[in-house]
Amino acid sequence: MSAPQVLSAPLRVLVVDDEPAARRGIKLLLESASAVNVVGEAGDGPEAVRQIEVLEPDIVFLDVQMPGYDGFEVMKRVAATQLPAVIFVTAYDEHALRAFDVSAVDYLLKPYEDSRFNAALARAAEEVRRRRAGDLGARLERLIAALERSPSTPPAPEAAGPGGLADRILIKSSGELHFLKTEEIDWIEAEGDYMKFHAGGRAHLLRETMARLESRLDPRRFIRIHRSTIVNVDRVRKMSPSFAGEYAVVLNDGTKLRLSRGYQDRLQEILRSAL
Repeated sequence: MSAPQVLSAPLRVLVVDDEPAARRGIKLLLESASAVNVVGEAGDGPEAVRQIEVLEPDIVFLDVQMPGYDGFEVMKRVAATQLPAVIFVTAYDEHALRAFDVSAVDYLLKPYEDSRFNAALARAAEEVRRRRAGDLGARLERLIAALERSPSTPPAPEAAGPGGLADRILIKSSGELHFLKTEEIDWIEAEGDYMKFHAGGRAHLLRETMARLESRLDPRRFIRIHRSTIVNVDRVRKMSPSFAGEYAVVLNDGTKLRLSRGYQDRLQEILRSAL
């Protein structure tokens, strides 16, 4: 199994183990992973706590049994706001259940194969991605709220269209912030606590609810076709029979999306009016 392509923005990784050989082994595996920076290492519990607080890593590979504090005590002593994504590494499987009880991302049992290590790293990277997106969403919400409270400031960045409807969406992609014009959006789907925007063959994530997003989009252009899907009607090529009387929405690029029965009439009405 090849090394995971974890994140475009570099991951800051701390390696904690009381055995130097074990630390070297982890760092060697991390060298083959893209966008990963090993920012430090520690050989005991107190040093691990200090390194986490000072270096603020995204991920820590954390040994369970160490001098000073064990891995669980390290987690207790680090403030929740500073706690990175934790992958426990140990030779003893009796700690596995407790590791997940304290919200560790994964648990590596020595000796482990490269593929298992890569899977744990990928899982931790996904957790970091969620946290980064969540932090960004919270910061943007505070910014927009502050702008709306101040009459002397320009309009909020996502509300520039007529009638208060958004004509641009502020998105974080590849570690950068940019405006995505709504006219560029092909379709949108719900993915957990996030909305995934599909535009020109690329996907962008934004922490948002379906209902709130739908209320900000132009209903003449964007329509709900499923409880978790919104489509740009300008991208719809046809409605194709699916099964049991249901239809699929086929986009210009060939993408097929499920059309729920409850949304068929509204979509047909909009498509007819566009002819």
